[in-house]
Amino acid sequence: MGLKEQIQNDLKNAMKAKDVFTRDTLRFLMSAIKQVEVDSRKELSDEDIIKIIQKSVKQREEAASQYKEGGREDLYEKEIKEANILKSYLPKQLDDAELEEEVKKIIEEVGATSMKDMGKVMGTATKKLAGRADGKRINQMVKKILG
Repeated sequence: MGLKEQIQNDLKNAMKAKDVFTRDTLRFLMSAIKQVEVDSRKELSDEDIIKIIQKSVKQREEAASQYKEGGREDLYEKEIKEANILKSYLPKQLDDAELEEEVKKIIEEVGATSMKDMGKVMGTATKKLAGRADGKRINQMVKKILG
């Protein structure tokens, strides 16, 4: 079963369970997926859907931090809860040790020796680790190893 079908099934289950919050979050996600499919006139792959989910999670987390700064705990909680529901559809994130190991392999693979080679490393790493680590974490790890 693909990711899109899984989300649709979870949406149906949320409707049956009368879980309004999960239902609304998944409906929003499905509408974002459908919008991209209509705009690009193609069926999205799981990788494309993961990118949409990552973008949505990032938006929620940014909004949550702004609500926190503004003292709006109620809206902060809502955004965090939505982000957590969406994160459940993302692949397992690499922990720091796993990320360091993967980045070291990529550095060896592309033959990087200094910070001058960071572009080559980042290009390969962001493709290989897509969905399992965000660009910011990859960037920090590459700087740590090459720096």
